[in-house]
Amino acid sequence: MNNCAGLKMNKDIVYMNRAWELALQGWGRTSPNPMVGAVIVKKAKIIAEGYHHYCGGDHAEVDALKKAGSGARGGTLYVTMEPCGHWGRTPPCTEAILKAGIKKVVAGALDANKLNGGKSLKLLRRRGVEVEQGLLAEELARMNEAFNCWIIRRRPLVTAKIAQTLDGKIATLQGQSQWITSAFARDYAHRYRFGFDAILAGINTVLKDDPRLNTLPAKNIKKIILDTHGKMSRRAKLLEGARPEDVFVFTGGAQIKKIKAQVIRAPLYKGKIDLKWVLKFLGDRQVTSVLIEGGGKVVGEALQRGLVDKLMIYAAPKIMGEGLAGIRGLKPAALSKMVGLRDMSVDKIGEDILIQGYPYV
Repeated sequence: MNNCAGLKMNKDIVYMNRAWELALQGWGRTSPNPMVGAVIVKKAKIIAEGYHHYCGGDHAEVDALKKAGSGARGGTLYVTMEPCGHWGRTPPCTEAILKAGIKKVVAGALDANKLNGGKSLKLLRRRGVEVEQGLLAEELARMNEAFNCWIIRRRPLVTAKIAQTLDGKIATLQGQSQWITSAFARDYAHRYRFGFDAILAGINTVLKDDPRLNTLPAKNIKKIILDTHGKMSRRAKLLEGARPEDVFVFTGGAQIKKIKAQVIRAPLYKGKIDLKWVLKFLGDRQVTSVLIEGGGKVVGEALQRGLVDKLMIYAAPKIMGEGLAGIRGLKPAALSKMVGLRDMSVDKIGEDILIQGYPYV
Protein backbone atom coordinates (compact mmCIF):
# COMPACT_ATOMS: atom_id res chain seq x y z
CA MET A 1 0.00 0.00 0.00
CA ASN A 2 1.43 3.40 -0.94
CA ASN A 3 1.50 6.30 1.52
CA CYS A 4 -1.47 8.10 -0.07
CA ALA A 5 -3.65 4.99 0.10
CA GLY A 6 -2.58 4.36 3.70
CA LEU A 7 -3.40 7.94 4.69
CA LYS A 8 -6.84 7.66 3.08
CA MET A 9 -7.53 4.40 4.93
CA ASN A 10 -6.48 5.96 8.24
CA LYS A 11 -8.89 8.84 7.69
CA ASP A 12 -11.67 6.43 6.76
CA ILE A 13 -11.10 4.50 9.99
CA VAL A 14 -11.16 7.72 12.03
CA TYR A 15 -14.49 8.76 10.53
CA MET A 16 -15.99 5.28 10.90
CA ASN A 17 -14.81 5.05 14.51
CA ARG A 18 -16.59 8.34 15.19
CA ALA A 19 -19.76 6.93 13.63
CA TRP A 20 -19.33 3.87 15.88
CA GLU A 21 -19.08 6.08 18.97
CA LEU A 22 -22.26 7.87 17.92
CA ALA A 23 -24.10 4.58 17.35
CA LEU A 24 -23.38 3.46 20.90
CA GLN A 25 -25.28 6.49 22.23
CA GLY A 26 -28.44 4.62 21.25
CA TRP A 27 -27.47 1.61 23.42
CA GLY A 28 -30.51 0.16 25.15
CA ARG A 29 -32.92 2.51 23.38
CA THR A 30 -33.27 1.46 19.74
CA SER A 31 -34.65 -2.10 19.98
CA PRO A 32 -35.94 -3.79 17.93
CA ASN A 33 -33.93 -1.63 15.54
CA PRO A 34 -30.12 -1.76 15.43
CA MET A 35 -27.75 0.88 16.78
CA VAL A 36 -26.43 3.00 13.90
CA GLY A 37 -24.20 6.06 13.70
CA ALA A 38 -23.34 8.33 10.79
CA VAL A 39 -21.03 11.22 9.94
CA ILE A 40 -20.93 13.42 6.85
CA VAL A 41 -17.51 14.54 5.67
CA LYS A 42 -16.66 17.29 3.19
CA LYS A 43 -13.22 18.62 2.35
CA ALA A 44 -11.68 16.34 5.00
CA LYS A 45 -13.88 17.79 7.77
CA ILE A 46 -16.90 16.37 9.59
CA ILE A 47 -19.78 18.73 8.88
CA ALA A 48 -22.60 16.77 10.55
CA GLU A 49 -23.15 13.79 12.85
CA GLY A 50 -26.15 11.65 13.67
CA TYR A 51 -27.31 8.44 15.29
CA HIS A 52 -30.50 6.44 15.75
CA HIS A 53 -31.87 7.75 19.05
CA TYR A 54 -34.86 5.44 19.54
CA CYS A 55 -37.13 3.06 17.66
CA GLY A 56 -39.47 5.10 15.48
CA GLY A 57 -37.16 8.12 15.39
CA ASP A 58 -34.99 9.29 12.52
CA HIS A 59 -32.37 6.82 11.36
CA ALA A 60 -28.75 7.88 11.79
CA GLU A 61 -28.32 8.92 8.15
CA VAL A 62 -31.41 11.14 8.20
CA ASP A 63 -30.39 12.60 11.58
CA ALA A 64 -27.03 13.63 10.10
CA LEU A 65 -28.47 14.83 6.78
CA LYS A 66 -30.97 17.12 8.53
CA LYS A 67 -28.13 18.71 10.47
CA ALA A 68 -26.00 19.14 7.35
CA GLY A 69 -28.79 20.67 5.28
CA SER A 70 -27.71 21.82 1.81
CA GLY A 71 -24.08 21.39 2.89
CA ALA A 72 -24.42 17.62 2.48
CA ARG A 73 -24.36 17.92 -1.34
CA GLY A 74 -21.16 16.45 -2.71
CA GLY A 75 -20.14 15.05 0.69
CA THR A 76 -19.21 11.55 1.87
CA LEU A 77 -21.48 9.69 4.28
CA TYR A 78 -19.86 7.24 6.72
CA VAL A 79 -22.44 4.94 8.29
CA THR A 80 -21.90 1.93 10.57
CA MET A 81 -24.55 -0.17 8.81
CA GLU A 82 -25.83 -0.30 5.27
CA PRO A 83 -28.59 2.33 4.84
CA CYS A 84 -32.10 0.93 4.62
CA GLY A 85 -33.75 0.87 1.22
CA HIS A 86 -37.30 -0.03 2.24
CA TRP A 87 -40.25 1.52 4.03
CA GLY A 88 -40.66 0.59 7.70
CA ARG A 89 -41.54 2.89 10.57
CA THR A 90 -39.73 5.59 8.59
CA PRO A 91 -39.05 6.20 4.86
CA PRO A 92 -36.02 4.59 3.14
CA CYS A 93 -32.70 6.23 3.98
CA THR A 94 -31.57 5.68 0.39
CA GLU A 95 -34.16 8.23 -0.76
CA ALA A 96 -32.86 10.81 1.71
CA ILE A 97 -29.25 10.15 0.63
CA LEU A 98 -30.08 10.61 -3.07
CA LYS A 99 -32.16 13.72 -2.43
CA ALA A 100 -29.37 15.29 -0.38
CA GLY A 101 -26.86 14.83 -3.20
CA ILE A 102 -24.38 12.68 -1.26
CA LYS A 103 -21.50 11.78 -3.58
CA LYS A 104 -20.13 8.75 -1.74
CA VAL A 105 -21.29 6.30 0.94
CA VAL A 106 -18.85 4.30 3.09
CA ALA A 107 -20.82 1.59 4.93
CA GLY A 108 -19.52 -0.70 7.66
CA ALA A 109 -21.60 -3.83 8.25
CA LEU A 110 -24.28 -5.15 5.93
CA ASP A 111 -27.85 -5.16 7.25
CA ALA A 112 -28.85 -8.70 8.27
CA ASN A 113 -32.44 -7.91 7.32
CA LYS A 114 -33.15 -9.73 4.05
CA LEU A 115 -35.03 -6.64 2.83
CA ASN A 116 -31.61 -5.01 2.60
CA GLY A 117 -28.61 -7.35 2.72
CA GLY A 118 -26.64 -5.29 0.18
CA LYS A 119 -29.64 -4.41 -2.01
CA SER A 120 -29.72 -0.76 -0.94
CA LEU A 121 -26.01 -0.35 -1.74
CA LYS A 122 -26.62 -1.73 -5.24
CA LEU A 123 -29.47 0.75 -5.64
CA LEU A 124 -27.21 3.65 -4.67
CA ARG A 125 -24.54 2.51 -7.13
CA ARG A 126 -27.12 2.33 -9.92
CA ARG A 127 -28.12 5.90 -9.11
CA GLY A 128 -24.55 7.16 -9.44
CA VAL A 129 -23.41 7.18 -5.82
CA GLU A 130 -19.92 5.83 -5.17
CA VAL A 131 -20.17 3.06 -2.57
CA GLU A 132 -17.63 1.27 -0.37
CA GLN A 133 -18.61 -1.42 2.13
CA GLY A 134 -16.80 -3.54 4.72
CA LEU A 135 -14.77 -1.08 6.79
CA LEU A 136 -14.72 -2.44 10.38
CA ALA A 137 -17.59 -4.69 9.30
CA GLU A 138 -16.90 -7.50 11.79
CA GLU A 139 -16.66 -5.18 14.80
CA LEU A 140 -19.74 -3.20 13.76
CA ALA A 141 -21.77 -6.36 13.21
CA ARG A 142 -20.82 -7.54 16.72
CA MET A 143 -22.16 -4.26 18.12
CA ASN A 144 -25.60 -5.27 16.83
CA GLU A 145 -25.35 -8.98 17.65
CA ALA A 146 -28.76 -8.93 19.39
CA PHE A 147 -30.48 -7.39 16.38
CA ASN A 148 -28.71 -9.81 14.02
CA CYS A 149 -29.71 -12.84 16.11
CA TRP A 150 -33.33 -11.73 16.26
CA ILE A 151 -33.64 -10.80 12.60
CA ILE A 152 -32.05 -14.06 11.39
CA ARG A 153 -33.15 -16.62 13.99
CA ARG A 154 -36.37 -14.92 15.13
CA ARG A 155 -35.46 -15.31 18.78
CA PRO A 156 -33.63 -13.00 21.18
CA LEU A 157 -29.90 -13.17 21.81
CA VAL A 158 -29.48 -14.87 25.21
CA THR A 159 -26.77 -13.77 27.62
CA ALA A 160 -26.33 -15.70 30.88
CA LYS A 161 -24.83 -13.76 33.78
CA ILE A 162 -23.25 -15.48 36.78
CA ALA A 163 -21.72 -13.89 39.89
CA GLN A 164 -19.54 -16.46 41.62
CA THR A 165 -16.44 -17.22 43.64
CA LEU A 166 -13.19 -18.31 41.97
CA ASP A 167 -14.20 -21.92 42.56
CA GLY A 168 -17.57 -21.47 40.86
CA LYS A 169 -19.98 -21.09 43.79
CA ILE A 170 -22.91 -18.67 43.85
CA ALA A 171 -24.26 -19.38 47.35
CA THR A 172 -23.55 -21.28 50.53
CA LEU A 173 -25.15 -24.67 51.09
CA GLN A 174 -27.76 -22.82 53.17
CA GLY A 175 -28.57 -20.57 50.18
CA GLN A 176 -26.89 -17.32 51.30
CA SER A 177 -25.75 -15.43 48.20
CA GLN A 178 -25.75 -11.73 49.06
CA TRP A 179 -23.14 -10.62 48.37
CA ILE A 180 -20.33 -12.53 46.64
CA THR A 181 -19.10 -9.83 44.27
CA SER A 182 -18.17 -6.27 45.27
CA ALA A 183 -20.54 -3.30 45.35
CA PHE A 184 -18.64 -1.84 42.38
CA ALA A 185 -19.21 -4.96 40.26
CA ARG A 186 -22.88 -5.13 41.28
CA ASP A 187 -23.39 -1.51 40.25
CA TYR A 188 -21.66 -2.22 36.93
CA ALA A 189 -23.89 -5.25 36.32
CA HIS A 190 -26.98 -3.24 37.28
CA ARG A 191 -26.13 -0.58 34.70
CA TYR A 192 -25.27 -3.19 32.09
CA ARG A 193 -28.87 -4.42 32.25
CA PHE A 194 -29.95 -1.24 30.50
CA GLY A 195 -28.75 -2.63 27.18
CA PHE A 196 -31.20 -5.55 27.27
CA ASP A 197 -34.87 -5.85 26.37
CA ALA A 198 -35.63 -8.39 29.10
CA ILE A 199 -34.26 -10.03 32.26
CA LEU A 200 -35.10 -13.67 32.98
CA ALA A 201 -34.98 -15.51 36.29
CA GLY A 202 -36.25 -18.77 37.73
CA ILE A 203 -38.83 -18.78 40.51
CA ASN A 204 -36.33 -20.12 43.06
CA THR A 205 -34.16 -17.02 42.61
CA VAL A 206 -37.23 -14.82 42.96
CA LEU A 207 -38.33 -16.55 46.19
CA LYS A 208 -34.88 -16.65 47.80
CA ASP A 209 -33.40 -13.29 46.77
CA ASP A 210 -36.57 -11.28 45.99
CA PRO A 211 -34.76 -9.16 43.35
CA ARG A 212 -36.24 -6.05 41.78
CA LEU A 213 -34.66 -6.73 38.37
CA ASN A 214 -34.51 -3.01 37.61
CA THR A 215 -32.01 -1.09 35.48
CA LEU A 216 -29.82 1.96 35.94
CA PRO A 217 -30.93 4.36 34.62
CA ALA A 218 -34.51 3.19 34.98
CA LYS A 219 -36.41 1.94 31.95
CA ASN A 220 -39.40 -0.33 31.32
CA ILE A 221 -37.42 -3.52 30.90
CA LYS A 222 -39.39 -6.74 30.53
CA LYS A 223 -39.15 -9.17 33.45
CA ILE A 224 -39.48 -12.86 32.62
CA ILE A 225 -40.13 -15.43 35.36
CA LEU A 226 -40.12 -19.21 34.90
CA ASP A 227 -42.61 -20.52 37.46
CA THR A 228 -43.64 -24.09 36.65
CA HIS A 229 -45.83 -24.64 39.73
CA GLY A 230 -47.30 -21.16 40.22
CA LYS A 231 -45.39 -20.06 43.34
CA MET A 232 -45.08 -16.39 42.36
CA SER A 233 -46.16 -13.96 45.09
CA ARG A 234 -48.07 -10.78 44.35
CA ARG A 235 -45.77 -9.10 46.90
CA ALA A 236 -42.57 -9.83 44.95
CA LYS A 237 -40.35 -6.74 44.70
CA LEU A 238 -39.93 -7.14 40.95
CA LEU A 239 -43.61 -6.19 40.58
CA GLU A 240 -43.19 -2.88 42.41
CA GLY A 241 -43.42 0.00 39.94
CA ALA A 242 -43.47 -2.35 36.95
CA ARG A 243 -46.15 -2.14 34.31
CA PRO A 244 -48.21 -5.37 34.20
CA GLU A 245 -47.58 -5.61 30.46
CA ASP A 246 -43.82 -5.77 31.12
CA VAL A 247 -43.90 -8.74 33.51
CA PHE A 248 -44.33 -12.24 32.06
CA VAL A 249 -44.79 -15.18 34.42
CA PHE A 250 -44.62 -18.46 32.54
CA THR A 251 -46.36 -21.31 34.32
CA GLY A 252 -47.06 -24.92 33.55
CA GLY A 253 -50.77 -24.41 34.08
CA ALA A 254 -50.99 -23.59 37.81
CA GLN A 255 -53.34 -20.73 38.68
CA ILE A 256 -51.75 -17.51 39.94
CA LYS A 257 -54.35 -15.07 41.19
CA LYS A 258 -54.29 -11.34 41.93
CA ILE A 259 -50.90 -10.70 40.37
CA LYS A 260 -50.10 -7.60 38.31
CA ALA A 261 -48.45 -9.44 35.46
CA GLN A 262 -49.15 -11.41 32.33
CA VAL A 263 -49.47 -15.05 33.31
CA ILE A 264 -48.71 -17.27 30.34
CA ARG A 265 -49.32 -21.00 30.22
CA ALA A 266 -46.28 -22.58 28.59
CA PRO A 267 -45.51 -26.14 27.51
CA LEU A 268 -43.13 -28.20 29.64
CA TYR A 269 -39.84 -29.80 28.69
CA LYS A 270 -38.72 -32.60 31.02
CA GLY A 271 -41.02 -31.26 33.74
CA LYS A 272 -39.91 -27.62 33.48
CA ILE A 273 -41.01 -24.59 31.48
CA ASP A 274 -39.83 -25.07 27.91
CA LEU A 275 -37.25 -22.29 27.62
CA LYS A 276 -36.95 -22.69 23.86
CA TRP A 277 -40.70 -22.06 23.53
CA VAL A 278 -40.43 -19.02 25.82
CA LEU A 279 -37.67 -17.51 23.67
CA LYS A 280 -39.74 -17.94 20.52
CA PHE A 281 -42.72 -16.36 22.32
CA LEU A 282 -40.55 -13.35 23.21
CA GLY A 283 -39.00 -13.12 19.75
CA ASP A 284 -42.46 -12.98 18.20
CA ARG A 285 -43.06 -9.92 20.38
CA GLN A 286 -39.92 -8.09 19.19
CA VAL A 287 -37.76 -8.90 22.21
CA THR A 288 -34.24 -8.98 20.74
CA SER A 289 -32.14 -9.63 23.84
CA VAL A 290 -32.58 -11.51 27.13
CA LEU A 291 -30.30 -11.49 30.17
CA ILE A 292 -30.56 -14.61 32.35
CA GLU A 293 -29.83 -13.63 35.95
CA GLY A 294 -30.60 -16.80 37.81
CA GLY A 295 -30.22 -19.32 38.94
CA GLY A 296 -27.78 -22.17 38.42
CA LYS A 297 -30.42 -24.62 37.21
CA VAL A 298 -31.84 -22.20 34.64
CA VAL A 299 -28.39 -21.37 33.27
CA GLY A 300 -27.46 -25.06 33.21
CA GLU A 301 -30.60 -26.02 31.31
CA ALA A 302 -30.14 -23.17 28.82
CA LEU A 303 -26.55 -24.24 28.16
CA GLN A 304 -27.55 -27.88 27.88
CA ARG A 305 -30.09 -27.05 25.20
CA GLY A 306 -27.75 -24.74 23.28
CA LEU A 307 -29.80 -21.63 24.05
CA VAL A 308 -27.06 -19.46 25.57
CA ASP A 309 -25.36 -17.23 23.01
CA LYS A 310 -23.06 -15.40 25.43
CA LEU A 311 -21.74 -15.88 28.96
CA MET A 312 -20.81 -13.15 31.46
CA ILE A 313 -19.08 -14.53 34.54
CA TYR A 314 -18.22 -12.17 37.39
CA ALA A 315 -15.62 -13.91 39.55
CA ALA A 316 -14.87 -12.56 43.03
CA PRO A 317 -11.39 -13.21 44.47
CA LYS A 318 -12.83 -15.60 47.05
CA ILE A 319 -12.88 -19.34 47.68
CA MET A 320 -15.99 -20.96 49.17
CA GLY A 321 -15.31 -24.68 48.98
CA GLU A 322 -18.62 -26.43 49.59
CA GLY A 323 -21.52 -24.44 48.17
CA LEU A 324 -24.07 -24.17 45.37
CA ALA A 325 -22.58 -24.23 41.87
CA GLY A 326 -23.21 -21.37 39.44
CA ILE A 327 -24.12 -23.82 36.71
CA ARG A 328 -26.01 -27.01 37.52
CA GLY A 329 -27.33 -29.91 35.48
CA LEU A 330 -24.52 -30.21 32.93
CA LYS A 331 -23.17 -33.77 32.87
CA PRO A 332 -20.69 -34.17 30.00
CA ALA A 333 -19.88 -37.81 29.22
CA ALA A 334 -16.33 -36.87 28.28
CA LEU A 335 -13.95 -33.90 28.56
CA SER A 336 -14.45 -33.29 24.84
CA LYS A 337 -18.15 -32.63 25.55
CA MET A 338 -17.55 -29.79 27.99
CA VAL A 339 -18.80 -26.32 27.11
CA GLY A 340 -15.96 -24.07 25.97
CA LEU A 341 -15.78 -20.33 25.38
CA ARG A 342 -14.56 -18.64 22.21
CA ASP A 343 -13.77 -14.97 21.53
CA MET A 344 -13.11 -14.43 25.21
CA SER A 345 -12.41 -11.14 26.94
CA VAL A 346 -11.26 -10.63 30.53
CA ASP A 347 -11.67 -7.33 32.39
CA LYS A 348 -11.12 -6.18 35.94
CA ILE A 349 -14.28 -4.66 37.44
CA GLY A 350 -13.29 -3.18 40.78
CA GLU A 351 -11.75 -6.03 42.73
CA ASP A 352 -13.58 -8.66 40.65
CA ILE A 353 -12.94 -10.20 37.24
CA LEU A 354 -15.43 -10.23 34.37
CA ILE A 355 -15.03 -13.05 31.85
CA GLN A 356 -17.09 -12.87 28.67
CA GLY A 357 -17.28 -15.34 25.81
CA TYR A 358 -19.46 -17.29 23.42
CA PRO A 359 -20.22 -20.93 24.34
CA TYR A 360 -19.46 -23.87 22.09
CA VAL A 361 -19.19 -27.63 22.55
